Amino acid sequence: MTRVGVVTIAHGRHDHLEAQHRSLALGTRRPDRYTVVAMGDPGIEPATVAGLERSVTRIDTTALGLPLAAARNQGVADLVEHGVDVVVLLDVDCLAGPGLVAGYAGVVAAHPDRLWSGPVTYLGPPPATGYDLAALDDLDAPHPARPAPAAGEVAPAGDPDLFWSLSFATTPAAWSAVGGFCEDYVGYGGEDTDLGRCAAAAGVELWWVGAARAYHQHHPVSSPPVEHLDAILRNGRLFHARWGRWPMGGWLTAFEELGLVRRDGDGWVRA
Repeated sequence: MTRVGVVTIAHGRHDHLEAQHRSLALGTRRPDRYTVVAMGDPGIEPATVAGLERSVTRIDTTALGLPLAAARNQGVADLVEHGVDVVVLLDVDCLAGPGLVAGYAGVVAAHPDRLWSGPVTYLGPPPATGYDLAALDDLDAPHPARPAPAAGEVAPAGDPDLFWSLSFATTPAAWSAVGGFCEDYVGYGGEDTDLGRCAAAAGVELWWVGAARAYHQHHPVSSPPVEHLDAILRNGRLFHARWGRWPMGGWLTAFEELGLVRRDGDGWVRA
């Protein structure tokens, strides 16, 4: 039988992690291994919820920020070491829809040479009693900036820049072909777009699967994310060096309008 592993990375967000754990336990198919990579957070510990065990592996933070790319790679390595056939990466803020694990398992087994992503719905603030994990599908309203095939349908992404790490799955072999996340990216921004480009360069197509739906738990955000300005500039320069163009153009333009950055030749610097 196909073995499926799920990995998430976390620093804080303990309540969101616990809710994600419960959502995976309620799925029509549970993961065979569930691993959390704790980034400099000793408060994240192994646990068992409704019979679903959560293992924890740890990585240190850095002076530049959270090692998001390296942490994801470490989590995938843990799953592969434990013999999974399907690797699922799920953001700590994401609740798993009831069919997410089964949906990914099906399409990855049928087309093991692809990256697969499922639609993600951004939820509003939860009620006082929390989100009803048994009725997540009633809240379904996928993010409009990404493909959102219906349950039972799949669709090619076309543009590799549409890749995002909130929710995706593949095989260990396809992951190896892509090369994983570039660990030179530290802190917020750029590593997702980079991986999409690496996948395209390796001939690994990005597809979307409607059966693997996730639900992003609400938390306050800044738009644009000014608290991540330095990381976005640093990671943007790295992306430009690797691919010849700058990513995150919408955020950079918004920063420019706020007087925080300015154009410098074909790049960006602090104003």
